[in-house]
Amino acid sequence: MPLRSCLVLPLVALLSGCADATSPITPENGPPLTVTVLAEGLEHPWSLAFLPGGEVLITERGGTLRRFHDGVLVEEPVPGVPAVLARGQGGLFDVLPHPLFEDNRRLYLSYAKACDGGATTAVGHGEYRDRELHGFRDVLVADACSDTGQHFGGRLLFDDDGHLFLTIGDRGQRQRAQDTGDHAGSVLRLDQDGAAASGNPFANGGNGRAEIWSWGHRNPQGLALHPDTRQPWLNEHGPRGGDEINAVKPGANYGWPEITYGREYYGPAIGETHQEGLAQPLHYWVPSIAPSGFAFVGGDRYPQWRGDALSGALKLTHLNRVRFEGETPKQEVRYLRQREQRIRDVRQGPEGYLYLLTDSNDGQLLRVEPD
Repeated sequence: MPLRSCLVLPLVALLSGCADATSPITPENGPPLTVTVLAEGLEHPWSLAFLPGGEVLITERGGTLRRFHDGVLVEEPVPGVPAVLARGQGGLFDVLPHPLFEDNRRLYLSYAKACDGGATTAVGHGEYRDRELHGFRDVLVADACSDTGQHFGGRLLFDDDGHLFLTIGDRGQRQRAQDTGDHAGSVLRLDQDGAAASGNPFANGGNGRAEIWSWGHRNPQGLALHPDTRQPWLNEHGPRGGDEINAVKPGANYGWPEITYGREYYGPAIGETHQEGLAQPLHYWVPSIAPSGFAFVGGDRYPQWRGDALSGALKLTHLNRVRFEGETPKQEVRYLRQREQRIRDVRQGPEGYLYLLTDSNDGQLLRVEPD
């Protein structure tokens, strides 16, 4: 509820804020899963990618790219990674093979890059061959420079038409998410070499940057294609409560900080929960789970989960599953809470198994299967 609705309460209630909103679904605790630890000793791993031939690449936030091959985490990092500013939440983020990787060997990385006055989010690509990254170059350096060290976004995704999506957080400066004059708080839609894709909302002019696809985002940390609509969906962090799942639509304003189901960390409301012209989330969490990594389940390995949305949870340390009917959430189930591990990324491998990365200075690569 808006802050003005709290004014009749005693001062102590005002300082702690009005009652929080509640999540639209009561979560359930899921049954046990079989967990296999494939690798450990990773330094705050952030993302993983599967390559032809069974090789897995894993980014570590400090700026190293690691190889997992033939059941072994290779000690030596992959050479050729760009200089990364590993400070605050910044570092090396996503790793993504080109859709035609087997032909062109092109590998994309997103990362925090130094800029005048701080850091911003950048994406580039190089040619990965002979266990090295050759000729890496930036294709886009986001106009989102900030000295805050927060909310970089950094998730990458290719759609079926070969467009490259990149998430950018609000950089801890929340009103930038409503300013389409720079990239902060936006999802960008690019061609394969970083230029604004044709058909973007501001591609032919208007009051916004040509690369922007949607805006009003706080800090999107997961990105995946919906299996039926083939539209990008994402999850993103709210403040105290108000984490969201959104279907990313062109020209949509997702409202941060004008609308949110979250609150200030010290209690009061932030804006309202609804406002005309601003998109509502498909699902939200109160309290926050701190979602990171996002995947839709396909294939036959997990038949009862097929089509469901998976997110890692950093704060509440679990694997989160939400079942949707269309764009309406119907069920939420939480797994692996007993492990008390921050889950940073969720991916489904080429053979259909699900893989997780745990976020710590002794991070793990896990494979999970229904018990």
